[in-house]
Amino acid sequence: MIIDDQHYDVIIVGTGAGGGTLANRLAPTGKKILILERGDFMPLEEQNRSNVDVFKKERYRSSERWYDQDGQNFSPQTNYAVGGNTKIYSAALVRMREKDFEAVEHQEGVSPEWGLKYQDFEPYYTEAEKLYMVHGKTGNDPSEPDHSEDYPFPAVEHEPEFQTIVEAIAKQGLHPTSLPLSLTREEDDPTGDSEVFGIVPALKHDNVTLKTSAKVVCLITNSSGEAVRAVEAEINGQSYLFFGDIIVLACGAINSAALLLKSANHKHPNGLANSSDLVGRNFMKHNQTAMVELSVNPNSGQFLRSVSVNDFYWGDENFPYPMGHIENTGGLLQDIIFAESPPILSVLAKGMPGFGLEQLAKRSIGWWLYTETLPNADNRVRVDGDKIYVDFTPNNSEAHDRLVYRWIDVLKAGEKNLGGSVFEKLAVYPRGEVPIQTVANQCGTCRFGEDPQTSVLDLNCRTHDLENLYVVDSSFFPSSSSVPPALTIIANALRVGDHLKSKI
Repeated sequence: MIIDDQHYDVIIVGTGAGGGTLANRLAPTGKKILILERGDFMPLEEQNRSNVDVFKKERYRSSERWYDQDGQNFSPQTNYAVGGNTKIYSAALVRMREKDFEAVEHQEGVSPEWGLKYQDFEPYYTEAEKLYMVHGKTGNDPSEPDHSEDYPFPAVEHEPEFQTIVEAIAKQGLHPTSLPLSLTREEDDPTGDSEVFGIVPALKHDNVTLKTSAKVVCLITNSSGEAVRAVEAEINGQSYLFFGDIIVLACGAINSAALLLKSANHKHPNGLANSSDLVGRNFMKHNQTAMVELSVNPNSGQFLRSVSVNDFYWGDENFPYPMGHIENTGGLLQDIIFAESPPILSVLAKGMPGFGLEQLAKRSIGWWLYTETLPNADNRVRVDGDKIYVDFTPNNSEAHDRLVYRWIDVLKAGEKNLGGSVFEKLAVYPRGEVPIQTVANQCGTCRFGEDPQTSVLDLNCRTHDLENLYVVDSSFFPSSSSVPPALTIIANALRVGDHLKSKI
């Protein structure tokens, strides 16, 4: 083992929405900061695809194998690179609703109250939107929470072919709203991620060091077990030991929990920070459905996402429970995440002989539907040696099914409002449960709270059990809400960064 000859004030593990943003926040302090990233810089052609061949490949999945609760292995939809999963996310940065921070009754149970409220996050949401150059517009969404400031940049305009669909939806008394997007507006990198807005600015400071291809395998505590003393990482087949005063995990909800469990020692036999037996538990990921309409009229296939609909976020006249969030996919040649759902285009292709996937993509209008999953202690991340297991049984399914059927009715009515046969076919994927390998929007494995018996982290995201160990990815979420978690992760990283400035 090689022992690094430097001592760091802060070691950050991971460069995604949490780790990259935190690095940006702490870099100007002048303190010595080490960032460890398991992956490397992601080639541009992997980020901004220009060819539909990715519909045939699992390009955006890890080569490692995880295991489900039945012991079957799978390749997870997770990305190891500088910027983490923000390199392949949709760049949709949506605020959680005010009520999402309260206890919310769902048909299948109660979504728990957060220890902090919307007003605690609101200033950081505003800062996060400025940092990540969010383009949006307030005022039309019935579920939109209060903003202390408007979005810093104007909303993205709809694709011309898509604009008519938005108008048809609005004619039904609904409120299609601009989807907040992080954009650099640079030709070679149109969407914003934590490499662009977090890591690159941080590395302009001489006190910040980034080591790539550095897989952290263990956290080593001091003899009393009260603090983490060092981080062990594998770099190019060699084991290294890095010492630091404050250690921050930002590996993603699954990997952060797994690392804590794998770091068990005689003082912490069930894993670090796990006196509550909650590390890895309450794992959540959204119920998700993709829909694609095959349009009579072609589009570019490369337009950005631009609209969301939240009229059914808290239910409707026939279902008094939350249903969820809807947003368009953007052009299917542009939308990276949609590459994870190739069967839906296969469904369309069966009814359109002679059409290739690229032609289908240029005639398709896509939608993503998201519904909250409730926390369940038996939905968990666990480890057995080097193996990571993800036990997950979906819940809150009827609420999601109702959202799907409600949206199908909206699309059919919208076609009538357009005054003609605009769409030839509608496909829905998946029919049934979202596959376990789809771990996008993962959260909840190290929930925060004030009581060490019912939470892993305190309200500053420091572990209750170890005085210098923090977690700033989506692990801290007590509930998932129905919107993508990225903006809340970013806002929280800024908030925790302010707390850490007083500690270093």
